Amino acid sequence: MAPSAGHAHAFSRSRERVLGICAAGGDARALRVRLLREFRSVLGADAFAFLLTDPVTSVGCAPVAWVPVLPELPRLIRLKYLTRADRWTSLAGAAALSGLPEGERGPLWEELLRPAGVRDVASVVFRDRFGCWGFLDLWRYGAEFGAADLAYLDGVAGPVTEALRRAQAAAFPARPPGADRPGPLVLLLAPDLRVRGQTPGAPAYLAGLVPPEEGRAPVPAAAYNVAAQLLAHEAGVDANPPRARVHLADGLWLTLRAARIEDGPDTDGPPPSAREIAVTIEETTPADRLDFFCRAYALTGRETELLGHLADGADTGTVALAMSLSAHTVQDHLKSVFTKTGTRHRRALLARALGT
Repeated sequence: MAPSAGHAHAFSRSRERVLGICAAGGDARALRVRLLREFRSVLGADAFAFLLTDPVTSVGCAPVAWVPVLPELPRLIRLKYLTRADRWTSLAGAAALSGLPEGERGPLWEELLRPAGVRDVASVVFRDRFGCWGFLDLWRYGAEFGAADLAYLDGVAGPVTEALRRAQAAAFPARPPGADRPGPLVLLLAPDLRVRGQTPGAPAYLAGLVPPEEGRAPVPAAAYNVAAQLLAHEAGVDANPPRARVHLADGLWLTLRAARIEDGPDTDGPPPSAREIAVTIEETTPADRLDFFCRAYALTGRETELLGHLADGADTGTVALAMSLSAHTVQDHLKSVFTKTGTRHRRALLARALGT
């Protein structure tokens, strides 16, 4: 059904406001909060989950969300990652579960959403040629999403993607001198993702990733996501590794990884699917940080290669030889990198890119 003139006007005005929000920028959390306020106003969504993702693995982290089934969050995330229908890793545009037959909507719908009274879920992914930067799920209880709703989300996906990528780029200030560098932290999860244990420093970092309400313990949503990706990988739903890089604060980037706990060689332990899952949290390596930095700033292949050589300590002559370019062309590429990243000299550029 075509939208009424009133609805079409409302969508058009909303697109203008979304463009203004995207142009204003801000940190990734504040940006998503403002966008969600607009999306909920024009689409009437009752619940939502707006996640950033690692641009390479597409694994979610740092969610801004409100879902009425919060006590079942580990189960929700596990089923989300095990559901193939409208999975953000394969979406080419906005889609709604109501567009699929009941029997094809997957375990998240069958086991949790439908019994909870959810009527429909609209999903949209924010992806460009540099990677996947986030995805959004909007829930409705009273009505299904229509074609006009999905066309609206499709129409704003491009500018939102660019804004999310720019927000991630802005999270690369140089680390303050003498800043703390966390050692490896560990959360131990049961196969159903319930927390079994954690090292003493873990709660403080989890609170930084998803700030909890006052007086409440931090919700380890980022750990749930990488662990759920491990389950999806094991089930053949998605081949990406269970790993995500996420900004914490003050230029500190963390990498979360999930793996099964192995039994000893002489132990007849439970099958792999019944073993506990260890989620490790540690500072992102300079190489992984550099990769994210180059993607976030939309550097070209040549510019990324150049920055890699500089990170290895090469001077202009060595870079020119390695890239089969003239020294003049290397300088032109470097000037372009300075312009894109807002830096003026190599030392500042490398300090931001590598975190050293």
